[in-house]
Amino acid sequence: GFEALATLKRQAATAAIPVIALSAAAMSKDVQKGIEAGFFSYLTKPFVIDDLLATIERALDRGTQETDRQLAK
Repeated sequence: GFEALATLKRQAATAAIPVIALSAAAMSKDVQKGIEAGFFSYLTKPFVIDDLLATIERALDRGTQETDRQLAK
């Protein structure tokens, strides 16, 4: 996950894509490490489906806003 995120962040075409981490590593230090690495959100297992869906919705909204900003340039 961290390597994939780093690869996405290095590429101009994918740098703005909001990436959601879904992990069994649920210690607060793990979550903090994920957020600091640049994940849009860091969800832990077991997850609540409503929380996952709400997170995806927020990520899609952010992605749409970012696309709109790019098109306005």
